[in-house]
Amino acid sequence: MDYRYHAGIAISEIGLGCYALSGAYGPHDPDAFCGVIRRAYELGVNLFDTADIYGPAETILGQAVAPFRQEVLIATKVGARSDGKPDCSPEHVIASCEASLERLGTSVIDLYQIHFDDPETPVAETLGALEQLKVAGKIRHYGVGHLPPERLRSYLSEGQVFSVLVELSAVARSARDHVLPLCRQHDAGVLAFSVTGRGLLTGKIQADHIFAEGDIRQIDPLFQRERFRSGLRTAGTLKAIGERHGRTPAQVAIAWVLAQPGVVCALTGTTSMAHLEENLAAAGWNIPAEELAEFERFLTEEDGRLHEAEVREVAAILEKPLPTSSAMTDLVCVLETLVHLGVAEETEILPLFHRLLSCRRLESDQAGHEMEAIRAKLEKRYLEAVHAKATDQR
Repeated sequence: MDYRYHAGIAISEIGLGCYALSGAYGPHDPDAFCGVIRRAYELGVNLFDTADIYGPAETILGQAVAPFRQEVLIATKVGARSDGKPDCSPEHVIASCEASLERLGTSVIDLYQIHFDDPETPVAETLGALEQLKVAGKIRHYGVGHLPPERLRSYLSEGQVFSVLVELSAVARSARDHVLPLCRQHDAGVLAFSVTGRGLLTGKIQADHIFAEGDIRQIDPLFQRERFRSGLRTAGTLKAIGERHGRTPAQVAIAWVLAQPGVVCALTGTTSMAHLEENLAAAGWNIPAEELAEFERFLTEEDGRLHEAEVREVAAILEKPLPTSSAMTDLVCVLETLVHLGVAEETEILPLFHRLLSCRRLESDQAGHEMEAIRAKLEKRYLEAVHAKATDQR
């Protein structure tokens, strides 16, 4: 394992994330995952990332690393209440830290991260709680993730932010334009997650892939329609690079992430021992400069193809009533695509996303009416954006 230094701390190039223990990708075996954690440590991983909302993940991680606790870095997160509502109030941050310490079975958390934005709590108040926890010796460093641009700037400029948690892969690259430059400016390290595009870039997912019941990728826009087809083309290009160097597509995907300026660690979230060992073998290997440049040219061309296809796709979904069988998936796709196209800000879309998810608790007729109302609202927003763009071009 190779290591990168940030703020004087050696961090393994590849870390292990525990999101899978939340059940997001289907059933999991806690005992087997303990084995994965211990094997990761044997192979040199020293950063393990979890969260207070990942089901039993904190407890399992704490038990697994107990024999070598002093040799690893534990990162966990705070920012949401049990009902899912964001909460970064000082009271919640401090109480949640105490609860995480108990579940992890440790006296100090190496990296405590703000998981979600809480617009009702001033940044200064949250930072005050984090600094209080540092002074008390409960945490060593703090970081942030999943924040709107302005809030991220506030945290970086007002606090001593150690790291920023960022989704980054060859099929999710927006952070390169908006987040990574800010991190470099404020000397915050980048912890990248979903580095293989939630498995899309591993070469193991094909066009006809069927995900297990309960797997969040069943509705994930990355695995729907044009974005899925684009992702498969990107995966194919990574595979071709790997074949020339005796590397797997997953290893090339991880090496691409590690080649991005400011990245100190790429988190892999696998629950498979074989996949873990495959992913960790990407550490220390670099994609040759000329092939990296060639891949960037491919990505630029692919962006153009995808943009045109997504514009057509959103218009087709919004222009007529939703099919009952795919209404939820279609709307999730539209919400994410509007952000991806720059038509709407994430802060504008998030309330609609929560409103959409609440439809799952309604009777079928009520849910249908509510989703149709959301579709009509999105259609109006989309048409306004199209009109505004046409006006600007005159």
